[in-house]
Amino acid sequence: MAVHYGLEVEKGEQGNNYLNWLGGYFEPFWSVNPWWKPELTVNTSHPTTRGVKPFILTDEWYYHMRFRDGLQGVTPILSAIPPSSTLKPKDDPPAKRGGNPDVWKAVEHKEPQHLAWAYERPDGGRGYGFTGFHVFNNLTNDSYRTALLNGVAWVARLDIPENGVPSASLSLDALQAMRIEVHGPSKKQAQWGWNLWDLQWTKNRQAARLCVG
Repeated sequence: MAVHYGLEVEKGEQGNNYLNWLGGYFEPFWSVNPWWKPELTVNTSHPTTRGVKPFILTDEWYYHMRFRDGLQGVTPILSAIPPSSTLKPKDDPPAKRGGNPDVWKAVEHKEPQHLAWAYERPDGGRGYGFTGFHVFNNLTNDSYRTALLNGVAWVARLDIPENGVPSASLSLDALQAMRIEVHGPSKKQAQWGWNLWDLQWTKNRQAARLCVG
């Protein structure tokens, strides 16, 4: 399972390994990483969507991911149609993460973009990708949180209950208390207090990767 920045690797050997392991990845100069508020649809045919309802939530949702040809073995889980405002101007040179002719074509054709997916490998292993989760506070959204928990359970081959992996609803205060308990107050919190858009940055890509399945 890989989440957010843990999905970005270079095209070539790294990308091919991700395609074989996870079914997809963020490919620089192909994929993009805008901040936007998509209307997420849910593929209710897959176990990882149990208890997950359509939702709208601002995050740094990557899209135009590089998937296996024909989505072989890949099942889209959360999808949305991005507006052109999520891209840099069309006439700009291709950017590593901001836009390119291929993604512009997809957006203009209103092609659904898959922001979370499940992958079943030929050897029976499983992978799960989730492009959001830059914003730690989004865990207060029950469907967002459940989609992540279900992904963990699915790749670990645990049974997913009818209503999804159970978890208590979280308030911002509860999330703040959890973070302080583990990490102590951040410098930003000490200076400005709790911020609704307090962002969780990973120290390196490996910290963003949960390797199970």
